[in-house]
Amino acid sequence: MSLVDRFGAPVSTDRRASVEALDKAAHLLLGYFQDPLWEIEAALAEDPDFVMGHCFRAGLHLISSEKAAVPVLEEELRELERLRDRANDRERGHMAAIRAWLAEDFHGASEAYGRVLFDCPRDLIALQLAHQCDFFLGQSGMLRDRVARVLPDWSADDADYGFLQGMYAFGLEECGQYERAEAMGREAVARNPADAWAVHAVAHVMEMQGRPEDGIGWMSEGAARWSPGNMFAYHNWWHLALYHLERQEDARALELYDSVIRPVRSEVALEMVDAASLLWRLHLRGVDVGGRWTELAEIYEGMAVDAYYPFNDMHAMMAFIATGRGDDARRLVTALQQKAGEGTSSTRLIRDVGLPVVTALQAFEEADFERSARILLEVRKRAQAFGGSHAQRDILTLTLLEAARRGGDQAMVRGLLNEREAEKGASPWVTAQRGRQAAAPMALAC
Repeated sequence: MSLVDRFGAPVSTDRRASVEALDKAAHLLLGYFQDPLWEIEAALAEDPDFVMGHCFRAGLHLISSEKAAVPVLEEELRELERLRDRANDRERGHMAAIRAWLAEDFHGASEAYGRVLFDCPRDLIALQLAHQCDFFLGQSGMLRDRVARVLPDWSADDADYGFLQGMYAFGLEECGQYERAEAMGREAVARNPADAWAVHAVAHVMEMQGRPEDGIGWMSEGAARWSPGNMFAYHNWWHLALYHLERQEDARALELYDSVIRPVRSEVALEMVDAASLLWRLHLRGVDVGGRWTELAEIYEGMAVDAYYPFNDMHAMMAFIATGRGDDARRLVTALQQKAGEGTSSTRLIRDVGLPVVTALQAFEEADFERSARILLEVRKRAQAFGGSHAQRDILTLTLLEAARRGGDQAMVRGLLNEREAEKGASPWVTAQRGRQAAAPMALAC
């Protein structure tokens, strides 16, 4: 006998209590509320043969993007292989995704979840996991299109419809469809003001369109609804800090860092990425951030040879550079060089994007600004492949611009500022950069 979960997707169990626990954990994950892992582990303690429970637990660890999650994924895959004969097709599809991720075939994992959705468009768990995989791989079109494939199988009457809208809004934004993205995101938030992912989709639109005042209003006015008890709140606060940086309000960005972005030490990779990214933006501006880099660098030190997910490695390199940890920086580069010769999708990301980026950062620290700018100018064309959002990958352009400035290439600085102003308008930060450019000597134009 089998039951269906809250979305209407089949679950190979006759234990209603297990399905109810999965429903609760899935709802918590959709909204990034705490703590879906505790909920599903409690269910598995009562029902060790709950196949979809194991799939869900594995999926939670899979989307952590951390090598430290590999032992748990291996443990879960062993359990799922033991239970394979009782699994349904949906659950076997989840197993295929977990198996692919463990083989560092990250693209294969995203497609395995996508295959589940072709056959079972009501599997909102698979959709959310695929959505995160596509995000990690910079697959902007799939962030939009996987959701579009299943939307007709849902209706506005479904209790969880707003979560689909939030995911779709983010996909639309990453594809540059800003008006549709904002409208969809706002509708999702109207349905559920606590939906931090939908809030974040609208925040991305405002970031990409150069609307810091609108962004500050959007994030501040709704914070009481999406922030308390939300595992994703740190990232939304990061977006608020970016708006303040665009307005040249560096001190306010640091206040947000201390109070809501990085209030306590955390070894969660996704949280560390936002922390390092914000500090690096301030580092490029010459802002003294005190000892804030130290605890990040200490954690990254233990990950320097992982060579697992290169987007994380880029931020580790920033921490090593900012704290003068040259040995750790060299260990990181060596580990990436060694891994780049292998044949998985992970190693292709390292070879094509990750290794060039950390090499450019290392050159920046060594004051070889011409080399740093040359590498970044080239790799920026394909940087989407190693994941993150457009807003997160903007760190490459900001570093390129500063490398060009410090290297004396004022023509490149001028071109990059023209590019940025055309996209985002003349913000206070862009205006300040124009002032710095005007004060610097420049060769005669041809």
